[in-house]
Amino acid sequence: MLTEEEWQAVNPISYIEQVKRYREETGCTLAEAQRAGLGYLSLAAYERITGFKETNPNALLHHRMSLYGPPCHECGKPLRTPAASFCASCSAERLR
Repeated sequence: MLTEEEWQAVNPISYIEQVKRYREETGCTLAEAQRAGLGYLSLAAYERITGFKETNPNALLHHRMSLYGPPCHECGKPLRTPAASFCASCSAERLR
């Protein structure tokens, strides 16, 4: 999971903008744009921060810590959202 500071360094949103711009300039399909090698800067930053070599820039969109809630007091897995009232993994109610 990436902190907000790390998220800004990886900046996967720029990948989405790159794909949009590339498609506008070339008229290609989304699949063609995704095969064009865009997003390599985001992937390189992610690998530098985490040590993990991700190959799909879209996967980075789910690695933002602020998207999830705190760890469950029972099983330790993160709650699905910051506003979750129970753990989706073990069904324990969230302590407030």
